[in-house]
Formats: sequence, C-alpha cells, structure tokens
Amino acid sequence: MKTLKLTFAFILALTMNVFAQNPNNDPSLAAKSLLDADDHVLIMIDHEGQMAFSVQSIDIQTLRNNVGLLAGTAKLFDVNTIVTTVAEKSFSGPLFPEIKEYFPNENKYIDRTTMNSWEDKRIVEAVKKTGKKRIVLAGLWTEICVTLPALSALEDGYEVYVITDASGGVSKEAHDMAVARMIQAGVVPITSMQYLLELHRDWARAGKYVEVTNLAKRYGGAYGLGIDYISTMSGWIKEGGNKH
Repeated sequence: MKTLKLTFAFILALTMNVFAQNPNNDPSLAAKSLLDADDHVLIMIDHEGQMAFSVQSIDIQTLRNNVGLLAGTAKLFDVNTIVTTVAEKSFSGPLFPEIKEYFPNENKYIDRTTMNSWEDKRIVEAVKKTGKKRIVLAGLWTEICVTLPALSALEDGYEVYVITDASGGVSKEAHDMAVARMIQAGVVPITSMQYLLELHRDWARAGKYVEVTNLAKRYGGAYGLGIDYISTMSGWIKEGGNKH
C-alpha cells in the first residue's frame, strides 16, 4: 500500500500544478505555426438547432460537447471571438446552449442571410478590426458554412485553421470531402481538445491550470475522467481511503 500511495503522489504531482514555473521552458522555441491565444480570431458559425438536425458526420452530443470545449477555451484564454448565425429567428433557431453559456450577449451575435459568412461585410470588418492575420473556424455545415469562408479568407491573405470536430456535415462524405478540399487549398485542420492544449501548452503555467483541467474534466471524455480519477483517488488515499 505504501508503494501505491507513492505512485499516486507521483502521478498527482504530474497532473496537478505542484511545480513552479519551469526555467527550462522557452515558448520562443515553439513552431511559429502553433496557435497562441492572442494571434488569431475565432469565428463560430451557425451552431444552431435547424443546422444541427441534418448533421450526420458526427454524433450530435459529441458535437455539442466539442463546441462547448471550444467556446470554453476561447472564453478562458480571452480569444477574439465572433459568433455568427444565419436566419436565427426565421429559420435556423437559437445557438447551442454550450456557446451561450460562455458568450451570453446576444447583441454581439452577427445574424446573416449569406451562406458564406465572408460575404457579409460585418464579419470581414470585425476580423480586420482585430488586426489578426490568423482565423480559426468551426461551424455547421462543414461543406458550406465553413468551407466557403475558409477559402475566401485564404484568398484574402489570412492563415486559416478549422476545428473539424466542432464542425459537422450532412454526411460523413460531405464533411470529409470538405475538409480534404480545404486542406488542399492550405487550411490547417485541428480538433477542439488540440485547440485547448495548444493554447495552454505548458503545465507550469499556473495561472490557468485549474481552469484548463476543469474544462478537460467537463468536456474531455476519457482524458477528463482520468484527471478526475487521479485527483479524487489521491484525496481519498490521503484520508485513509484504503481502509475497508
């Protein structure tokens, strides 16, 4: 049992923030292609009920979970975020609750008629106002509402990243072909958990450690369960939980 306790203590030391800022770490050594919280604009496109009804490329609960992780990450790291809808009150309906939880101010949503959000001048102007030359996109559907602005922004000189698992298409083939088309044009695909961890990148960054692990526990599936397991079991062992 002593060995078990030491093992849990060691794992907890790796999983919880019990170490100070590491002097060996130098963020300037990272690839310039990696995302930082202050170098891009996130655009969340048409995560609305009517749009979700037709999605077949991903399970809807998984999609909502990933969208929640994306929205929570953007809020936590104070990422410049644009939330846009299409025909919200006449056809597509309200945004996912997972977005509204983190971005509740509906007055800031940009409601469009265009399928290609890049054809709405308000979107383009909002991006230009930030001064950022990188754009991260996620939305419904992948083959239209994500692909069209991704290709348009590329032609306008922006670097474009797409969070593929916070997007969905009307079929797996539609989603996959849209992603393939975007990659061929120069878009970089990433996932929602990758987005969270890429922005954080260093477990010695104490300022957001708890919030990052809380997001992972809430939305991170098996990974999140692992974090919760280690922290809970370690607490029980300290309390003498090995006694039956």
